Amino acid sequence: MSKDDAKDPKEPTYEDYLERDKYNDDEWEYRHVILPKPMLKLLPESYFDPAEPGVLRILAVKEWRDIGITQSVGWEHYEVHAPEPHILLFRREKDFLEKYQAQVAAQARAQQNGKK
Repeated sequence: MSKDDAKDPKEPTYEDYLERDKYNDDEWEYRHVILPKPMLKLLPESYFDPAEPGVLRILAVKEWRDIGITQSVGWEHYEVHAPEPHILLFRREKDFLEKYQAQVAAQARAQQNGKK
């Protein structure tokens, strides 16, 4: 057996998450992001609801971006489902990009200028 054969199976990475198709109602568009279940063990303890062990709390934009979730602007983590804590539910205002296109473009330019 080689040294490589003895390695543990690949640990989940933040890039392993899945995004489900968007759907909407009259007010919001929604998306579910599914993290690999083993990834929950890698998240900071502060990301979990102290009243419900093992269940994520609502994460701020910076927090969910810090764990590797990338989505366009306007999305907010709005709900958790205790039986499936690895599924994060997101929403944003319906037609967000059309309504705020100029604001989104200005933010993108500002980010690009900050990287230079």
